[in-house]
Amino acid sequence: MRSIALTIAFVISLSAPASAQKAEIDAINAKWIEFFNKGDFAGIGSLYSTDATALPPGSPMVHGRAAIEAMWKSMAEQVADPKLTTVDVKPLGPAAAREIGTFVLKTKGPTPQEVTGKYVVVWEKVGDDWKLATDIWNDGK
Repeated sequence: MRSIALTIAFVISLSAPASAQKAEIDAINAKWIEFFNKGDFAGIGSLYSTDATALPPGSPMVHGRAAIEAMWKSMAEQVADPKLTTVDVKPLGPAAAREIGTFVLKTKGPTPQEVTGKYVVVWEKVGDDWKLATDIWNDGK
């Protein structure tokens, strides 16, 4: 009985960091949405590491916080109302994590359409804060 209790305690101790990372990442994703909806692209940029890379679909890689801010500002001219759903967060040690998720957004224009897709983010702990270090997404389920 004691060994079962120790095993359960061990498993719980392993899942606690992942749960904490997911909660922190969900909060940052909510902040990302808030910044996007306000048009605060410097705010979005602040959520990325200074040497982050974004890999938008059908476009060249975007390197660095300033370029990522400009990319999102340009994208906001074409899309609105993004929603993110975290599907899984996997710790990659104490200072890194991998997030898999889905998104929904609406195109702008005379006939707006809903676009769905999936994404992967590699998160990096910088000081006490989680930052997006690598961000890739594409449409489709």
